[in-house]
Amino acid sequence: MANLRAGLIGLGMMGRHHARVLASLPGVDLVAVADPGGDVHGVSGGRPVEASIEDLIGHGLDYCMVAVPTVFHEQVGLALAAAGVHTMIEKPLAEDTPSSRRLAEAFESAGLVGAVGHIERYNPALQSARTRLAEGELGRVYQVVTRRQGPFPARIADVGVVKDLATHDIDLTAWVTQQPYASVSARTAYKSGREHEDLVAAVGQLADGTVTNHLVNWLSPFKERVTVITGENGAFVADTLTADLTYFANGNLETTWPGLANFRGVSEGDVVRYAIAKPEPLRTEHEQFRDAVLGKDADIVTMRQGLRTVEVAEAMITAATDGTVVTLTQS
Repeated sequence: MANLRAGLIGLGMMGRHHARVLASLPGVDLVAVADPGGDVHGVSGGRPVEASIEDLIGHGLDYCMVAVPTVFHEQVGLALAAAGVHTMIEKPLAEDTPSSRRLAEAFESAGLVGAVGHIERYNPALQSARTRLAEGELGRVYQVVTRRQGPFPARIADVGVVKDLATHDIDLTAWVTQQPYASVSARTAYKSGREHEDLVAAVGQLADGTVTNHLVNWLSPFKERVTVITGENGAFVADTLTADLTYFANGNLETTWPGLANFRGVSEGDVVRYAIAKPEPLRTEHEQFRDAVLGKDADIVTMRQGLRTVEVAEAMITAATDGTVVTLTQS
């Protein structure tokens, strides 16, 4: 069987990493790349460098990776759908809900595989947590808390921290719990003199009653990527920077010191940091999309799921602007 012919448009900070992975992916030939600004990072490896999506499509692609700025996602994605090219688009799916819906519907109606690059789903720590939750190790889930903080990345100019970073947390929370968001409220701040928000604190509730909390900013002098999942048997703490997953079990030993027992509430049990395999998330993401294009069983973030994430993100922004709780309908 011939290798799949893949293309890549967008050769910026993320595009160069996609090029590296695609160039070494078994069963795939990266045949050409494209960027109106040229190959500034020198990642083409001698392959043709085109200036437009139309020129890239001319190379007879089976599928394409889109890593252009968010504002161009709809334009590029619709061109690929019209050309019958399976496509994965970097997150968020598009700049707003209507654009995201048009993309999802275009790929669905054409019978094409369309995916969104929510890479955190493929982090080994969260993959392990998802499996363990499905096996009931934590019991009923009560709360999911995420902290995603760090300095401002100069490469981001067309969206704020909600759509660029918080979409990671929205997607991973809904995926790891297998529950959609039912409502959200939020507060945002604009501290960097930019058009878009650079800080958000959001509270939400999933369809099964699980409470969520997301702290996200571009204002911290340190980088933090942590997800805490608390349930009836204890808590999972996933550090996605190190891909470590730690389990803090509720204790079974009775605390006989009354004052301490009243203060501590749930007692501490065993603490286990799991030994898990740690493949590169970006490579896992591409392997799954390749398999989906080949018609194999694969775990991809569908465009319909990407649309839902954009809907929740926009609900957070609306809630912060209006000072309200926004109820989300199930689409």
